[in-house]
Amino acid sequence: MSNSESPPLLLLASASPYRAELLRRLRLPFSAQASAVDETPLPGETVAELVTRLARAKALALAPAHPQHWIIGSDQAASVDGQILGKPGSLEQARRQLRLCSGRRVVFHTGVALLADGQCRQELDLTTVEFRALDEAAIEAYLAAEPALDCAGSFRCEGYGISLFEAIDNRDPSALIGLPLIATCRLLRAAGLTLP
Repeated sequence: MSNSESPPLLLLASASPYRAELLRRLRLPFSAQASAVDETPLPGETVAELVTRLARAKALALAPAHPQHWIIGSDQAASVDGQILGKPGSLEQARRQLRLCSGRRVVFHTGVALLADGQCRQELDLTTVEFRALDEAAIEAYLAAEPALDCAGSFRCEGYGISLFEAIDNRDPSALIGLPLIATCRLLRAAGLTLP
């Protein structure tokens, strides 16, 4: 697709304000809509398999109602020693997650899928976060300041959550926020969209 042609209609299969904010960085027009996909892990499913499956499922779920769109689906989960951490949803679960992560390395898996012209392309990004040792006072202070109940791992790295870490190791800083933009650009180019 050349720059002279009109860009594809893009649809972000997510109600996440974080993913929408990231996608705006690409300066492409898009709309966003949540897809009703059950995010429960399947028995024996690894975290990589989970986020890859869900990213694809989110894109495919919106396809019948939006056949003219290129649909972007994304999902993220963390793992500690093989245990999957998703969105906490409650303060008590957030406390449990942060206690588990304290002083440990946590791997965040972020899957992205692009459904374009009947073909679904996918990528998986990995980010390793090294948490500092967190005592109960630090956990309570963080959750009082920034209760990240809608974020895998119970923190926002783009906010005050950065204070919880010793180090972050990744190829794409946007992946930890919820949508790996470098991978998304690769998928868009592979589907035929010309980007700068």
